[in-house]
Amino acid sequence: MVQAIKWVDEVVPAAPYVTTLETLDKYNCDFCVHGNDITLTVDGRDTYEEVKQAGRYRECKRTQGVSTTDLVGRMLLVTKAHHSSQEMSSEYREYADSFGKCPGGRNPWTGVSQFLQTSQKIIQFASGKEPQPGETVIYVAGAFDLFHIGHVDFLEKVHRLADRPYIIAGLHFDQEVNHYKGKNYPIMNLHERTLSVLACRYVSEVVIGAPYAVTAELLSHFKVDLVCHGKTEIVPDRDGSDPYQEPKRRGIFCQIDSGNDLTTDLIVQRIIKNRLEYEARNQKKEAKELAFLEAMRRQEVQPSGEKYGNF
Repeated sequence: MVQAIKWVDEVVPAAPYVTTLETLDKYNCDFCVHGNDITLTVDGRDTYEEVKQAGRYRECKRTQGVSTTDLVGRMLLVTKAHHSSQEMSSEYREYADSFGKCPGGRNPWTGVSQFLQTSQKIIQFASGKEPQPGETVIYVAGAFDLFHIGHVDFLEKVHRLADRPYIIAGLHFDQEVNHYKGKNYPIMNLHERTLSVLACRYVSEVVIGAPYAVTAELLSHFKVDLVCHGKTEIVPDRDGSDPYQEPKRRGIFCQIDSGNDLTTDLIVQRIIKNRLEYEARNQKKEAKELAFLEAMRRQEVQPSGEKYGNF
């Protein structure tokens, strides 16, 4: 899964949880990068302490409004408040924010905030490359919700169909996905799904809010050579028609078996089944982080004599 991210060159399986200088040197890394949230060992120590002290640590700000806590809350609460056309209600925020929180805990790295899409975020993720002469333009469409290894395997298979593929992924609007998936799908809204798919090395371009039916106009506009779909059920359009009837008529439709049975539904089922375990783990994690924050606060608020010396 990580190998499919466009900015990743190499993956180290079973990497140690605590990053050491030995690990950096072994894999010829100049420095280690992590988000601006804290990660601690079982005894409450910073897992990046050694590389920080050696000056070989870099930090980048995490994307606000996207967190595992929030996504799990959406699955368990079966709410549609996260869809792009709706505002996050105070009730949803309160309940989602309570998942896995220790009593009285207010950890800055845990909780729920609203994701705000910007053009700059999209530019950072987009390749900015137009199809070149000789490239095969392949169109795929869907929800691509909770972007997972099943999606990656599908896109990798599609990528292998041509020597020089240019894959365009069409992402359906939240309301369209909810129409054919039901419940509170999609779990991730259109803006979040856009960045997830853009981060995949096999995807060259994303159509944000693509029409459910693959029309002649769409095929002509993007000069599509091939349209692919997985082995999942193709739900008829609202008028009962086949959304792929046009590419089928042109003889450019292809169904791909990814060889992976993982679906977004299965991921949600796993989360629901392991809810109590998840909450207990998160409470334990947050308690450690709050203790670490309190220790840091005490160090900063020392008596003036201890901090600056006696005069």
